[in-house]
Amino acid sequence: MPPVIAPDTLPPRGHAAKRHSMIEAAATVFCREGFAGANIDLIAAEAGVSRQTVYNHHRDKESLLVAVVREITERCNARAFSVLATFPDHPQDLQADLTAFAIRLNRNCLCDRDGRFLRRLLQNEGERYPELFSDWRENGPARVWDALAARFARLAHAGWLEIDDPDAAARQFLALTSSDLQLPLIFGDRLSEDDLEQASARAVRMFLRAYARRN
Repeated sequence: MPPVIAPDTLPPRGHAAKRHSMIEAAATVFCREGFAGANIDLIAAEAGVSRQTVYNHHRDKESLLVAVVREITERCNARAFSVLATFPDHPQDLQADLTAFAIRLNRNCLCDRDGRFLRRLLQNEGERYPELFSDWRENGPARVWDALAARFARLAHAGWLEIDDPDAAARQFLALTSSDLQLPLIFGDRLSEDDLEQASARAVRMFLRAYARRN
């Protein structure tokens, strides 16, 4: 039996606060129940708002899914570009500095709550909504790849690396740094700081075997 939804069940909140609570609630419910199993009543109950409040902000469940993916993508981008700002453009120790960067990237972009939400939504709903997740790819990962590629190109220009295709190098770096973590994350394992450090160190060693400058 669906829950009985009273008018908003939390103290009065502004438009922005209600919108945030609905996005968070919808992400939680979509990830837990899947799109087919989720419904507006469940999302309203999770958010502490009325059913009508959800409809006033989002006309249907599909529109709410689109809003969730776009909102979380924007937040993930903000964190990713914050980490990219710490990229070692002038390394003291290239391997150590790239490893520390990879750890920050994994900790703040792959293993955080928003990263988990996007990964689960993509796994569950990517085939059903290819256009939505194509838009996510262009406005999320592709922007990060481009920015990271530019930084690797600068390292190569400065003589630290030998790279013919910075775009490919950026994608490979991201794939390597996350490869040991993806499966545990899919199964919901909690990763320790030691797990992140070891996975990042292995990835950077492999990356540098391919791209480090040959003396």
